[in-house]
Amino acid sequence: MTADQPPSPAETRTARLLVGAQFALIGLLVVLPGRDDWPVPPWLTVLCTVGAVAGVVVMLVGGTALGRGLTAVPLPNEHARLRTGGLYRIVRHPIYTGLLLTMGSLMVASGSVPRLVVLAVLLGLLTGKARWEEGHLARRFAGYPAYAARTPRFVPGRRRRG
Repeated sequence: MTADQPPSPAETRTARLLVGAQFALIGLLVVLPGRDDWPVPPWLTVLCTVGAVAGVVVMLVGGTALGRGLTAVPLPNEHARLRTGGLYRIVRHPIYTGLLLTMGSLMVASGSVPRLVVLAVLLGLLTGKARWEEGHLARRFAGYPAYAARTPRFVPGRRRRG
């Protein structure tokens, strides 16, 4: 896929499967019952609530910054522009960062080991999805590799490996 070439049917299918798996894992995190696998004192519940709200705000700001380039699938559309300012100056995937912050906060507050396992699977899926998306972004935008080299994927301030 290049700037003037649409994604192939196989790329579109893969993108939709990645999004479907992501939503299935998010749904599982929401419906799994809370447990008492670790203590959740009131102060931790408050902290997790703040974290979950902050994560939603990060997702909204990241999505808004993309404007008409925002898509439901990890493929740049015809309106996509390389964003390197705002939250995109801090991390390459602020929407995924916000999602992980929200889901991680809900998981910690739930006291549930099964939710912890699902969150780990979601992290693995989002990492793979981000790498797949980054390949498409690098082909679409000549400046993407340099941007990726200086900007962490999900965690602000974290140095990029290799």
